[in-house]
Amino acid sequence: MREIITLECTECKRRNYTTTKNKRKHPSRVEFRKYCRWCGKHTIHRETR
Repeated sequence: MREIITLECTECKRRNYTTTKNKRKHPSRVEFRKYCRWCGKHTIHRETR
């Protein structure tokens, strides 16, 4: 049931991380505050389709 998703930085729009999530339990897009090495700081990363 877990599917692989890609996380994109909201500031520079680079796709930095991949992770998995259960789409049955969490149907909406997820957001995490993670480190972006191109921005050089922690930014919001959102799930992309």
